[in-house]
Amino acid sequence: MPHHERYMKLALENAQAMRGQTSPNPLVGAVIVRNNEIVGVGAHMKAGEPHAEIHALRMAGEKAKGATIYVTLEPCSHHGRTGPCAEALVKAGVKTVVVAALDPNPLVAGRGIAILQEAGIQVITGVCEQESIHMNEVFNHFITKKTPFVTLKAGITLDGKIASATSDSKWITSEASRYDAHHIRSINDAILVGANTVIHDDPSLTARIPNGHHPIRVILDSTLSTPPTAKVVTDQLAPTWIFTTKRADEKKRAALEATGVKVFMTGGEHRVLLQDVLQVLGEKNISSLMIEGGGQVNASFLEQQLVDKLVIYMAPKLIGGQQSPSFFGGEGISLMSDAIELDQLTIEQLGKDIKITGYPVYQ
Repeated sequence: MPHHERYMKLALENAQAMRGQTSPNPLVGAVIVRNNEIVGVGAHMKAGEPHAEIHALRMAGEKAKGATIYVTLEPCSHHGRTGPCAEALVKAGVKTVVVAALDPNPLVAGRGIAILQEAGIQVITGVCEQESIHMNEVFNHFITKKTPFVTLKAGITLDGKIASATSDSKWITSEASRYDAHHIRSINDAILVGANTVIHDDPSLTARIPNGHHPIRVILDSTLSTPPTAKVVTDQLAPTWIFTTKRADEKKRAALEATGVKVFMTGGEHRVLLQDVLQVLGEKNISSLMIEGGGQVNASFLEQQLVDKLVIYMAPKLIGGQQSPSFFGGEGISLMSDAIELDQLTIEQLGKDIKITGYPVYQ
């Protein structure tokens, strides 16, 4: 198995290089090996374009016959915007297909492997499986639940504050942390904040990194209080979608829509229904959502168990003060036994800050 892992890790690296540009499709890499020589490599680059296996087969040409192909995700078996990769592998005459993880897509779900085996091709599964599953956590969530994978990001002080009592919050974290956060923005389809953040901070909510992809800007605004002069309305750098309630003024709605902003009505009487927001985003093929809200928005998502991943940048600073907001507001959790724990923690240092990444475990 060691040589299988070696080539599969190369396929995983090829797939990872495309992060942020394949949505709503998964990240997939492929490597073709014949007589211990790499003869073809490929990665899926963008939805609607050839899959990783096709790129690798084109590079390998006739050398694909009798070769072994390493694929990070089960070859597809259905006709979408591209043809079935499983059938292409059969036609190319590959001898062995090594697969990291099975495809959770109901349109595939083992059918790709079945096509290969029926053609007499040897199939080996489970090589670097966990690495592949983790790499495609967004796709795996979206394809099964039809709602975006939600990442909550916050920059906090050592005592958990996101601003001082006077609302001063620039800058809590280091430049290295802010650059890293912009990278996360760039690989997400959409970014979400509450109307108060727009009113008080007037953020652009763009990815300020070289060649960065700007996410769609999603605003929770129950009364359409977003100023028509706000950057998210006027700068035209990325689409802005506002989710509101029945309390919204029709004149304000018309004025915002006249600028190109899309306004969506949710079923909430006084507050925007988060489930409605996620459902609409899913229907619009938004597979990943990054939350950069204040304490109340963060609390709403956490209390309703809608956050899939947390990324916390903790600066070695202390603010104190009962009126200084924390990143998790709301009424809070009454019993320590009901506290939300984080699993699968990774911790790294960025400048003077500590970046903590984890997955919430809800009671």
